[in-house]
Amino acid sequence: MRELEHPEASALRLDDVLSALADPVRRRIVSALADGAEHAMVCSAFDLPVSASTKTHHFRVLREAGVIRQQYVGTSIRNTLRRPDLDGRFPGLLDAVLTAH
Repeated sequence: MRELEHPEASALRLDDVLSALADPVRRRIVSALADGAEHAMVCSAFDLPVSASTKTHHFRVLREAGVIRQQYVGTSIRNTLRRPDLDGRFPGLLDAVLTAH
């Protein structure tokens, strides 16, 4: 199975996370993942006002910043929010962003 690279929880950087969350489309993705926290969501499940290639870019930015985890399941990619890692590293940040969104 193909693996995607994810930063370790201890390597998450506040600047990277804040930069990833600065975009309204990416906040929309994070909000949707937070609402369905116990379920991984495929990329096509997100109704976003952007092209497929731009959607792919947004998911990559979130993954590389450590905000989401992506895993291949068959030919699709499942997305989950890395809430425990984010809450452990930056307590209250994700809740503040989701509340403001």
